[in-house]
Amino acid sequence: MNDIVLAADLGGTNLRMAAVGADGEIIARAKRDTPRSGDPESIVRAIVMSARECLANAAGFNNVKSIGVAIPAMSIDPSGGIVKKAANLPALNGFALGRAISRELEMPALLENDANAAALGEHWTGASRGTSNSICVTLGTGIGGGIILNGSILRGPDWSAGEVGHICVEPLGHPCGCGSIGCVEQYASATAIARIAAELMPVYPGSILAGNVEITARSVYDAGKQGDELGTEVFRRMAFYLGIALSSLINILNPEVVVIGGGVADSWDLFIGPLRDEIDKRAYSEPAKRAKLVPAALSDDAGIIGAAQIAFNEGPGKTYFQNV
Repeated sequence: MNDIVLAADLGGTNLRMAAVGADGEIIARAKRDTPRSGDPESIVRAIVMSARECLANAAGFNNVKSIGVAIPAMSIDPSGGIVKKAANLPALNGFALGRAISRELEMPALLENDANAAALGEHWTGASRGTSNSICVTLGTGIGGGIILNGSILRGPDWSAGEVGHICVEPLGHPCGCGSIGCVEQYASATAIARIAAELMPVYPGSILAGNVEITARSVYDAGKQGDELGTEVFRRMAFYLGIALSSLINILNPEVVVIGGGVADSWDLFIGPLRDEIDKRAYSEPAKRAKLVPAALSDDAGIIGAAQIAFNEGPGKTYFQNV
């Protein structure tokens, strides 16, 4: 089969596009900055230009079925291809992105939450391939999540299911951008790691991080790798809070695999031991033993592969818009 789809991963900083074959192989790529003009049509133009660039480089593949687009949206209205809320791309709020892309490219366009797309990508060709029930957690500036049950992504009637980052782990804790307090995103994301290190600095005045003009999750990791007590303690706390959240999910969903990705996952060796210990203490023993904790396998391609999987498998009457 020579069928291909286009798949885009639209982030707050970069737009990444690929032409993808039916086996999940990436055939051609394009990348450009995400427009920051505040004009949704500029984002549509960037997507269209990237799509045409990929098609020009996908020699021998003429049957393009559709395009899937992973977007950082907390909520999507699939009936009209409307982005209801995208905190990092507010220009898209209320905009019928799916319809606009479909009109310009003259093919079906499907939208998906970026964390859901990453979960689907890992499930199709990555770290949770071959399983039926999995959780994918992305640890970056914030925390995203995607849940697959019986082989299908869990979206919920409002397309807001899977918001792992907003599980409360500290009822009187740090305020979260979502409007709640004590969300795990405030204790286990890259932003949280840097903040916690700064908060603990007075307790560890001898830390090699002392005097740093800017503390980042990476610098905390580098310190921890050198045996620095502050760096080690920050990741112990991060694992403690992430363990609380994952233990609850494991008890409720009984997954076979928990995939952990995102930039913070590069610190795997500092947090995986205490994270596993916390889950073993808190979750029911059989589900805890069954749930394998594994690093994501697809890196930055997870969202693109997931968007491609959606484009291949979704059908009429679901979430695509053909020339309307």
